[in-house]
Parts: sequence; C-alpha cells; structure tokens
Amino acid sequence: MPWWTSASSGLFGTGIQSYFTFLRFLLLLNLLTLLLTTSFVLLPLTWLSPPDRGPALNFTLQCPGGHQPQTGVPKFNNLLWNVFTSRAFNNTFLFYGTYRAGPESSSVYSIRLAYFLSPLACLLLCFCGILQRMVKGLPQKMFLGQDYRSPLSAKVFSSWDFCIQGQEAATIKKHEISNEFKVELEEGRHLLMVQHQTRAQRACHLLTYLRVNILIGLLVVGAISAIFWATKYSQDNKEESLFLLLQYLPPGVIALVNFLGPLLFVFLVQLENYPPNTEVNLTLIWCVVLKLASLGMFCFSLGQTVLCIGRNKTSCESYGYNACDYQCWEDSVGEELYKLSIFNFLLMVAFTFLVSLPRRLLVERFSGRFWAWLDREEFLLPKNVLDIVEGQTVTWMGLFYCPLLPLLNSIFIFLTFYIKKYTLLRNCRASPRPFRASSSIFFFQLVLILGLLLAAAPLGYVVSSIRSSWDCGLFTNYSAPWQVVPELVALRLPPPSQRILHYLGSHAFRFPLLILLSLVLTVCVSQSQASARAIRGLRKQLVWQVQEKWHLVDDLSRLLPEPGSGDSLGPESSHSRGSRPRSLCPGFPCPGSPGPRPPRPEPSLEDPAGLRGAPVPIRRCRFPSGSEL
Repeated sequence: MPWWTSASSGLFGTGIQSYFTFLRFLLLLNLLTLLLTTSFVLLPLTWLSPPDRGPALNFTLQCPGGHQPQTGVPKFNNLLWNVFTSRAFNNTFLFYGTYRAGPESSSVYSIRLAYFLSPLACLLLCFCGILQRMVKGLPQKMFLGQDYRSPLSAKVFSSWDFCIQGQEAATIKKHEISNEFKVELEEGRHLLMVQHQTRAQRACHLLTYLRVNILIGLLVVGAISAIFWATKYSQDNKEESLFLLLQYLPPGVIALVNFLGPLLFVFLVQLENYPPNTEVNLTLIWCVVLKLASLGMFCFSLGQTVLCIGRNKTSCESYGYNACDYQCWEDSVGEELYKLSIFNFLLMVAFTFLVSLPRRLLVERFSGRFWAWLDREEFLLPKNVLDIVEGQTVTWMGLFYCPLLPLLNSIFIFLTFYIKKYTLLRNCRASPRPFRASSSIFFFQLVLILGLLLAAAPLGYVVSSIRSSWDCGLFTNYSAPWQVVPELVALRLPPPSQRILHYLGSHAFRFPLLILLSLVLTVCVSQSQASARAIRGLRKQLVWQVQEKWHLVDDLSRLLPEPGSGDSLGPESSHSRGSRPRSLCPGFPCPGSPGPRPPRPEPSLEDPAGLRGAPVPIRRCRFPSGSEL
C-alpha cells in the first residue's frame, strides 16, 4: 500500500491518500467487529452442546381471512440468484433465525446475553475509534483561530525532500508540492472574497442561499418519499409473479435517487454562479443529507411494514409485529439489508467497468471538441466517501439481524480498495480543487459518526421495545431482547448485588449522577475557557516581543554607519567599491540607507514577525583580514 498511496497523494492530492487510508480504517473496524462476534457468539455456540430450542410459545395465530404466515418466499432454482437474494444462506449463521439456545438456567455461558451485547459493544468500540480519529483530523485552524495562516515561505523553502534520487519520485514530489500550493491559494482567495463583501452583497447571497436550499429540500423530500413507497410496495406485493422483479426495487430506487440527486443539486447551485468553494460545500452538505435520509426512510418503511409502526393491524396488536405476513421478521429485515449491501457493491463494480473504462478508451481513441470536453472521469472524493459510508452504515444496521454481515462488508471493502486504485490511476484525472488532508479526514469521520448514530437509534429501539419473533431466534420467549438481562441478574447474582443494580437503575441514582455530570462539565468548560484566555495572552505577548525587537532593529540601523561612509571598518580597495552595487534591494532602498523608507508592516497573528512584504536588511561584514561576507 505505502508506495502507491504516496504516489496518489502526489498526483491527486493528500485528500485522495486520506480516502484510501479511510478504507483501510473501515476494514479494521469490520474485522474487529467480526472478531468480537466470532469470539463471544459463534465459537461458544458451536463449542457447547447441541442447542435446545427451549419451551416455545404455544398459541395459534389469528389472522384475518384464514391468512397464514409466510414460511418462505417463491422458489426460483438458480444458485446465483439465490446468492443475490440471500436464499442460499437462510439456514446458516448469517441470519438471526438460525441461532438457538436452551434455557438460561441450564447453561453456564449465556449465548443470549452475548448475542445481545455484541452489537452494542461493537458500536461502542467503533464510536470510540471514530472519535479518536476525528479529534486527530481536526483542522489546525480550529485551534489556532480563523486569522491564522501558515506562511507560504515555509512551504517554499522546506517542502523539498533532498533524499529523493529517482526521476519518478521527484515528479511525484513536485506534483505534491504543487497541490499543496493550490489548496493554500484557493483558501486565501476565498478568504479575501468573504472579507471584501458588502452588506448588500451578503444579504443578496443569504436570499440566494435560502432559495436554493428550499428547492433542494423539496427534492430531498420527494426522493425519500419515493424510497418509502418503493419499499412499501415491494413488501406488500409478494406474489410469485411479481416478487422476483421486486427483490431489488428498494435498493434500485435508493441508488437512482443517490445518483440523480447530486446531479440536480449541482445544476441548481451552478445556476446561481457561486464561488467554487461555496458550490462544493453546499452540494456536499445536501448529498450527505440525502444519503442519510434515504437510509433512514428505508428503515422507517421497513418498520412500518414489518413492525406496524404507525399502523393498526390485528396481528400487530396481538403479537407486537406483523406475525401474519412475517413468521421471522428479524430474518426479513436482515435479508433486505443484505440485498442493499450486495446491490451497492455490484453497482460500484458495474459503473467502474461499464462506464468509466469505456469512457477512458473512447477519449483516448477519438479526438475532437466533444471528446476533449468529455475527457476522463474526475475522481470525486466526496461521492466516493459517501458511497463507502453508506455501505458501512448498512452493515451497522444489520449487526443484530445479520451478525456475519461485517465479514461480507470486509470482502467488499478489500475489493473496493483495489478497484478504486485501478480507477484512479487508469481512468480518472485529477480534480481541479484538491482537498486538504486534515479537512478530508475530519469530514470522513464526521459523516461516518453520523451514519453510526443513524444505525444505533433503530437498533436501540428494537432491542428494548419490540417483541421478538415467536418461532425463530434466541429470544422467542421474551417480550424484548432486553428482558434477558433482568432474568440473568435474578438467576446469577446474589441478593445484595441485585439490590445494588436495582438502585443504579432507579430514579434515586439518576439525580445524583446528573448533578455529578453537571459539575464535571462545568469544570471542563471552565478549564477550556481559562486555556483560551491563556492562549490569547500568549499571542499578545508574542506580538509585543516582536514589536520590541523591531524597535531595537530600527535604533540599531540608525546608529550603525553606512557601508560606503568614511567610518567603515578596515581598509577598502577601489575595486571593491566600484564592483559593489549601490543597493542590494533593487526597486526600493534598503533599511538604513539614505532616502525615504517604505512603511514597515505591523506584526499580526498571521505574520508575528511582520516580515511579509518587508525588505530584509542585508549588510556586508568585514573581517580584520580584509575579506568580506
């Protein structure tokens, strides 16, 4: 990985390199999740004695019109199709319904508790890892202030690596330095544009923002409504003649919405002639909203159909879910998430080899205005990041219903890494607006943590409030998966420990805990404010010290004689006087030389020494031997 990731950062910018580092980080997260699930659920389940299903609930479903629950889906004898629709894995540990365990009183190790806590522990570990990388990727300007800018002179004189020997490495390094300068100059230009805006211009821009955002918001509402009705239609029409065609209707609509939505957003934003930086940021924000809203609406539509959220139905009132249409509703939800994950990966592969590759071949083969305008595909960093975050969010959503989905997603991420490598180096051209690595890392982690919260919210609601399926899985005899915790507390812990746990879960403990957390938060805020005041004081002290040094330099320049005066140190030949230039600072007099001086710039936070744009006093030093320096 390292040799060509450095090449990608040089040819395409450090933001592209951070994208592939982000893929590697997601692969590690999925492998960690798979390791936890395997260690605490799969291995103990296979090591223990053959599972006993335990006492099942003895009741008969009362469905209207004699309708009985579905025991399967229409059969279609094709192995590849069965893999795509998850039917080939119905009786494997890929889905929730295959996991079985005996009563808790007859087992030393609780499979149910491990299965219940594993998804929650995985989400917590992922949250901590993302938060750590998010803090590392915070842009430096958030700590140093908006007015701080690192001088370009430091990049000009210290960016080159003098250990480089090969021509290819030198070319890559030159491209990397060029991309850094492009980012710096683009940010400086945008800052100047913002500073020179008048009040009328700001008001006009605000009205334009409101108009564009309202139009884009209406498009987002229409898109998520289409996703809702597509999911509802595919779940309500399960006849054999239509079901084969409706298997991938919700994933197809989601993919179509996420493809057409950004194009419409870019079209609406370009109509207003925004600056490139504002255009990219506005489009990016709405693309994130569209991605997450589409997944949220997909989950809500599934919940309304399967769990009757917001609907009144006889089977839902009796059993807590739509038992007449879904015998094992956890497996049904897991299958939908499985199909969505498969569809996203297949769509990425198809777009790479059926769109990007032919486009590159046609552009290289033909010449003309049209082909020059078409050119190679641009590697859009935000779009690729949102696609991979969408797949990871789907994986987190399926941790409870499809425990081995992280294994599938790990394979997809591994293949995506090399497919994107091929696409970047062969089929794509560099983006005209490179992304800074620190800003890219922060954006990646921010979108990822939003996806994790989106996945954790429905999972928490399901495990705490929704009735489990009555004929499959580990929690058949429980009103909710959460109920296994109080049962194990009553069976395994002594009475004093039970009283302590009951106290920790009561209101009498919540109020002292809330007061303690408030005090800790107050102390942290006070320390943060004190540190901010200290930083401001140090900045002012730095400016004062620089001003004092400038006053000393001015006094010294007035006291020292000129090099051409009679008070020079040591003898000086006529040849040296004639060959010495009158001024070493062409175009303006040097400090200390006769004539008017240019105004010296005041030191600021951007340039503490006040050296930006100021002439440098250069003097010749004469040694006793007569040589000059």
